[in-house]
Amino acid sequence: MLYAQTTPADKRSLFRARLASGELLRFPGAFNPLSARMIERKGFEGIYISGAVLSADLGLPDIGLTTLTEVAERGAQIARMTELPALIDADTGFGEPMNVARTIHTLEDAGLVGAHIEDQVNPKRCGHLDGKQVVDENTAVKRIRAAVDARRDPNFLIMARTDIRGVDDLAAAIDRAKALVDAGADAIFPEAMRDLAEFEAMRNAIDVPILANMTEFGKSDLFSTEQLRSVGVNIVIWPVSMLRVAMGATSRALDALIEEGHLTGQLDQMQHRADLYDLLDYEGYNHFDSSVYNFEIDR
Repeated sequence: MLYAQTTPADKRSLFRARLASGELLRFPGAFNPLSARMIERKGFEGIYISGAVLSADLGLPDIGLTTLTEVAERGAQIARMTELPALIDADTGFGEPMNVARTIHTLEDAGLVGAHIEDQVNPKRCGHLDGKQVVDENTAVKRIRAAVDARRDPNFLIMARTDIRGVDDLAAAIDRAKALVDAGADAIFPEAMRDLAEFEAMRNAIDVPILANMTEFGKSDLFSTEQLRSVGVNIVIWPVSMLRVAMGATSRALDALIEEGHLTGQLDQMQHRADLYDLLDYEGYNHFDSSVYNFEIDR
């Protein structure tokens, strides 16, 4: 009932232990709190909260327009709804090193288990768009050092994302990843790797966990969890996939309303009311207050 029973501190500790096990952790992207609960129900290991999805949720492009307040508020709404660890996209940290420090404090308070901060110029661009620019190594290192120095819970994961592969070669991306690890990054998110061999090369070059971004229609090939596991990837995210599926289904339903005037033919594509109420735990609320749920749902 209501929110998760596991505290943020316990979520972080459990997440760190599981990450250290070496298994591949699957973090589908949640586009709202209810979808996070479904991800948990389906048996995944964690929740990813994408900056692109948060921007899209506000009707905005992913070009650095969202604020720390907006991101932290939505992150808190999603994280508190599930027992799973929730990792969030913190873009470039929302400003200079002092802003990065404040970002980490705010995201800790929001109940997240970790955040990734990237080395793009501010304002950033979607990692799979052309025309990206990255900051120099000194600036990137300062962001990560600020994040590491600011955190109060040592189990809060500071992940460094590097976008260099989108503007330079693999060797440059590896060099940047090593510098970010030296700055204190707990994990590396190498964005826009071109193929499985590049993930494997990154894995062999650094000794902290790495994350693979399996976003559709981007620069990277789409690999299976088994393929990523075989080259030592530790976390895989599908950041925008669930939103894309949901919006595709919404578009088809709206087309049916225009063309047919009803949604009878779409019923088998819908979540049944009984399943929705089960996911929302109406029964749990009923145990607390019998006036909340006192009816039967026909299937």
